[in-house]
Amino acid sequence: MANVAKYNREDVIRKAMLLFWEKGFNGASTRDLQQAIDMRPGSIYAAFGSKEKIYSEALECYSKEMSNILNKHIAEQGSPLTGLEAFFRNVVIDRRDSNPSEVCMLVKTLSEVNEQHPDLLELARDLLKRAENRFAEILQQARAQGEILPASDTGILAKHLQVQMIGLRIYMKTSGNSQAVSELISSVFRAISIK
Repeated sequence: MANVAKYNREDVIRKAMLLFWEKGFNGASTRDLQQAIDMRPGSIYAAFGSKEKIYSEALECYSKEMSNILNKHIAEQGSPLTGLEAFFRNVVIDRRDSNPSEVCMLVKTLSEVNEQHPDLLELARDLLKRAENRFAEILQQARAQGEILPASDTGILAKHLQVQMIGLRIYMKTSGNSQAVSELISSVFRAISIK
């Protein structure tokens, strides 16, 4: 009779994601991981193979959650640009106290993990690129709907928004000034909107 996993993989990955987002790859010990996901070391390694593998899945989980939040705001607002701005406000300001860290988990990974873990570096870069590409798609929709100038380079604007998101999250962490951050978000979107 085959062994049946006695855990919900998605639940375990999400718990690991929250731990790693808070403590980072190096900061989260095996003991921390055991406690967070309620699995023994042997079970963790049997299920995932290594700390790097579970971290990779946690990064994917983080990226998927951010993507779901973005898609929800786009759908709710009925406007690509307004939805994107709502996403920025939600991630940078509204979720600030409920998230394990104010800093993006992907950026945190890039600043912490070195060449000893090239697969994690590559994955974090790839997931950031996917987010940038999604921003570009949303901006193309905004351009088609007349929300930004017809001549707008959506690729460059997407890069600009990616930089702004990273910077705004770090500024929020360092300043704690949600009013100033709210004004900065407004100015970012006012600068690209034609309305």
